[in-house]
Amino acid sequence: MKFDRGAGRRQPARLWLVLVTAVTFGIFSFAAAQAATLEPLEIVTKSGVEVFSIEMATTEEEKTTGLMYRKELADGKGMLFDFSPPQEVSMWMKNTYISLDMIFIRADGRILRIAENTEPMSTRIISSGGLAKGVLEVIAGTAKKYGIQPGDRVGHPLFNGR
Repeated sequence: MKFDRGAGRRQPARLWLVLVTAVTFGIFSFAAAQAATLEPLEIVTKSGVEVFSIEMATTEEEKTTGLMYRKELADGKGMLFDFSPPQEVSMWMKNTYISLDMIFIRADGRILRIAENTEPMSTRIISSGGLAKGVLEVIAGTAKKYGIQPGDRVGHPLFNGR
């Protein structure tokens, strides 16, 4: 019987590679699952209630990245940025490939301002024009399509527990 000394050393190396691969895959899967968590958000307009499925941006990293680098955003989807406590908010479209409507929302859930059809990849500053607790980003044309206007009410737990 022939004994191969190298075989015993390769086994721990293979196990290590399998373990590292599994852990790495698990971390990326967990991050992807976290990013894909959607929650409902309602906007009450004069013509009815529109329901969106939104991702939340609450950490500084999430707020800084937002919808950058994405190539598409489906109708009815969006991202809600939490800027608690209410503050003057400035946004831009740097590294954002799709045009968006930015809906600035006051602490009481009323829409303060809407920046429609923002210019992709632009570093032009888009201001809230007042104190905002949240900013909802949706695909460009959404505000016009659903008749969303300043003063409309947004229903989400971020605004007065709703």
